[in-house]
Amino acid sequence: MSLSSNSCPALVLNADYQPLSYFPLSTWSWKDALKAVFLERVNVVSEYDQLVRSPSVELKLPSVVSLKDYVPLPDNVAFTRFNVFLRDKFTCQYCVKSFKVEHLTFDHVIPRSLGGKTTWDNVVTSCRRCNTFKGNKLVNKTNLKLNKQPYIPNNYELKEIGKLFPPNFLHKSWNDFLYWDSELEP
Repeated sequence: MSLSSNSCPALVLNADYQPLSYFPLSTWSWKDALKAVFLERVNVVSEYDQLVRSPSVELKLPSVVSLKDYVPLPDNVAFTRFNVFLRDKFTCQYCVKSFKVEHLTFDHVIPRSLGGKTTWDNVVTSCRRCNTFKGNKLVNKTNLKLNKQPYIPNNYELKEIGKLFPPNFLHKSWNDFLYWDSELEP
C-alpha cells in the first residue's frame, strides 16, 4: 500500500508540548516527520498504526512529534492578509457575518485614496459585498458601522483565536495537545 504525502500528517509541538501554531495547525507530512526523527531533531510522542517499511527497518508513522529545541514565538505578528482575517475571526467587520477565507477581503478603514495606510490599525476583514458598498469612502459617509476598531494583535492572542477554528483533519492522538486546557466532561 502506498501513502500519499498528505496522508498521516504529524502534529508538530514545540519543546514545551504546545503546537507551534493553531491556525494553520502546525503539521508536517509523514515524510518530513520521519526525516526529522532520523535526524534526531524531534521526539516521537504518539504514533499511527500505519507502518512504513524499508529492507532493514519497519516503523510506525509518527502522529505527534515534539521539537527537541524550543522555538520562541516572534515578538511581532506578521502583517498578512490571513492574520488580519484570523484577528477578526473570519468575520466581516461591517455586516458581522462569518465567511470562508475565499469570500473575504480586507478593507482600509481610511481609504488609501484619502491617505490611509495598509497597516494593522487601518485594515479590517470585510466581505466582498460590504467592501464594494463602502468603496473608497469613510465609514461615517455610508450607512455601514464598524464592528470593532482595528488593532495590532500579539502572537498569544492569534494562537488563542486559532484554537476556535479546528482544521478538517484531527487525529485522536492530537486531542491531548490541542485542547489540554478545555473543560473535561464528567
